[in-house]
Amino acid sequence: MADADPTEADFAAHDAAAAAAAEADAHRAGQLSARKTWLRRLAIAVVAIGVLWGGWYFLIGRNHVSTDNAYVNAEMALVTPLVAGQATEVRVKDTQAVKRGDVLVVLDPATSNITLAQAEADLAAARRRFRQARSTSAALAAQVGVSGADIAGARAGLAVAQADFAKASVDLKRREALADSGAVSGDELTAAKRAYAAAQAALAQARAMVVQAEAGKQAAQGQFAANEALVKGSSEETDPAVMAAKARVDDARRDVERAVIRAPIDGIVTRRQVQIGQRVAVGAPIMSIVPVRKLYVDANFKEGQLGRVRVGMPAKVTADIYGGGVVYHGRVAGIGGGTGASMALIPAQNATGNWIKVVQRLPVRIELDPKELAEHPLRLGLSTAVEIDLAGK
Repeated sequence: MADADPTEADFAAHDAAAAAAAEADAHRAGQLSARKTWLRRLAIAVVAIGVLWGGWYFLIGRNHVSTDNAYVNAEMALVTPLVAGQATEVRVKDTQAVKRGDVLVVLDPATSNITLAQAEADLAAARRRFRQARSTSAALAAQVGVSGADIAGARAGLAVAQADFAKASVDLKRREALADSGAVSGDELTAAKRAYAAAQAALAQARAMVVQAEAGKQAAQGQFAANEALVKGSSEETDPAVMAAKARVDDARRDVERAVIRAPIDGIVTRRQVQIGQRVAVGAPIMSIVPVRKLYVDANFKEGQLGRVRVGMPAKVTADIYGGGVVYHGRVAGIGGGTGASMALIPAQNATGNWIKVVQRLPVRIELDPKELAEHPLRLGLSTAVEIDLAGK
């Protein structure tokens, strides 16, 4: 049986299918063209971004290093009592702003006052002893003069005793010569012998008196010299004993003043650890003061970033507390002497052979502009981001 001839409907369906296929081909071609266009645009954008990034890096980026591992730090003042005592007043609290010289804590000054009174009494006694020693020197000088007169008197007495002894000796010899002839009685001879013995004893006594007077003079001279050594060349104010007593008075007076503990710097009170009635010990921390106008930033840079960093280079700092809208300007004040790992209380020891290299970080100190700090205050420990201009001076 022969096939039926195609009808107009068949031709219409065939034309519709052909048109649909052509439309699909045209759509696919349009999509492919659009894709190629977007790919070309993307490639151009990537190349442009790469060129821009390369230009930025060679012109700007390679001259800057940055890190967000940075924190606000400060040289805090640790307040410690210099004398022990009981706290009778505590005039500050945590977060309070203080000025240098403001009273922080008052300790009971009773013990210090007693020590001061004792030191002042010792000073008065030392002054009295010096004045007494100076008066003693005058008395000893007079005693030396008197001793000289005593020697002269003793020597005169010795001369008289010598003359009497010579006379008694002559008289005794004369009577002894006449005794055999009977011209001199026995009583006379006995009396002459007695006179001779008495003159001899008087002579010995006179000689002893001279020796005693000379020894007395030497003793007086020694005492005078010893006393002069204490006072010669010194006044009451320069006497060593007086000066030592004055030093003790000054030390005691300082202890009385130290019973009033004052702020050593301007700043904010933190970590107050003292209460009224508490007895504090010498050197025990009772609070800290943070100098908020002298804060700095410790930025921990990777070791590969520090090859060109030098002291004095300018830096920009942003703090998380204010965001990127507030920029602090500072400079590199110093570079740490060791990494954080090497300065740790327990440094890492890679002796197992299972070693993995870890990029180390080195702290860099950034000093901030005080005016900018005053306008936008920071606090200890806040997080910051730091960028150093390696091309700056």
